[in-house]
Formats: sequence, structure tokens, C-alpha cells
Amino acid sequence: MIVKCAIVDDEPLALGLLESYVKKTPSLELCGAYSSAIQAMELLTEHPVDLIFLDIQMPELNGLEFSKIVPGNTRIIFTTAFGQYALDGYKVNALDYLLKPISYTDFMKAVNKAVQWFELLQKAETSPADIQSSDDLKYIYVKSDYKLIQIELDKILYIEGLKDYIKIHLEDNPRPILSLVSMKMMEDKLPANRFIRIHRSFIVQKQKIKIIEKGRIVFGKDYIPISDSYKQELQNYVNKHTI
Repeated sequence: MIVKCAIVDDEPLALGLLESYVKKTPSLELCGAYSSAIQAMELLTEHPVDLIFLDIQMPELNGLEFSKIVPGNTRIIFTTAFGQYALDGYKVNALDYLLKPISYTDFMKAVNKAVQWFELLQKAETSPADIQSSDDLKYIYVKSDYKLIQIELDKILYIEGLKDYIKIHLEDNPRPILSLVSMKMMEDKLPANRFIRIHRSFIVQKQKIKIIEKGRIVFGKDYIPISDSYKQELQNYVNKHTI
């Protein structure tokens, strides 16, 4: 596939180097090269791209700030001379992080990771599961740690909201899957006949509810609170299955 990209860097030499790299890479199409985030912001909002190679240290508006206002479906690869920004890159869900001076080998590693990410996204969007109604979904894809991960709905115990992130707790998996997505988006995606929200921060799979104790759902050693605002809907479900 061809990934449409742009470059934002206030250093002319770095900008020119990345332009030369992009132009000799068949999987990339260069849609713009900008010497400031302000200039890029004006043009990329009207003509968005798939991927931005983005410098961090820039005047007026730095790369970290700019990355938080680009369209949500545009991915970022940071390019910088400052290694301490790697963690900040992860916090804004960057696809990769390139340390200057950038070799073509390292550049291609990052590009291949980006292409793989977009191919997985394209596959997820055209999956037969998406054509079916949400009630018939067998699995979903979530973004986690620079990858798209397929999760079988049957294996989900519950989903926990943590501000901008969620934790997906699975059966037979001691470590939850962390993803940068809102609880509202996840709730809309999951089939309502199988999942129920019981708290502002928790969605559970109905058929996995085995024990309810003192206003909490028990999953092994985990106790999930049931808030008053969601209690009635859960009670209605339980009543239908109570003898």
C-alpha cells in the first residue's frame, strides 16, 4: 500500500534529508514538507495525511504539542536529537521514534512498522466482522503498543477505564491489554446483547458474571463495583435469569 506522508522540521538539512528518504521509498507518497508546525497545521487540517515525520524541538509550537492536535487517524513518527523525549512520544501514541542523525536503515525500519500498522488497520476495517451487525461480532481489533491486536469477544471478562486509556481483562491472561481508546468508543463497539456497563469505569461481559456480592461483581480476586446509576439495568438482566 501507499502511505501519504508529510515532514515537519525547522532544520533545513534534516528536512532535506527526510525528503530524499521519502522520495526513494516506494511505499511513501510525499504530500508536503514544512519548516514549522504552524505552517503545517494550516495545510494539514484541510488536506490530512496518513503519517507525519515530526521534529520535537521547534519554535512557537513544538512537535509534542502539535501531535496532540493533528487528526486522530494521522499517525506520528517523531524525529529528534533529544533522547529524553522517547517516553513523551509514547504518551501521544506515536508509531515510532527516530534519533538524529537518522540513517536510511533506521528510517526504513520505522516506515515498515508504519506500513504494517496501516495494512492491519485496513484489514480490520474491511473484515467481514465489520459488515455484520455488532451483535454478531466475534472479535475486535484494538491498538496497543504500536500494534493492532485481535481480541476474541468470548475471552473478555471486563474492561476498565483509566482516563484516556482502557484495560481489557481477558480469561487465562494475567496481564490486561492496554489501549488508547475511550470507554464510550468501546461501549459503542461492543454488542449490547453481550456486554453491560455497570460503572463509569467498568464494562463487563454478561455471561462471565458468576458471583455478585455486596454490590460488586467478583472475578477471581478482582471486585468490580456496581454504581447506582447503572444498577437497575444490571438488576433487570439478573432478574431475567434468576429462578
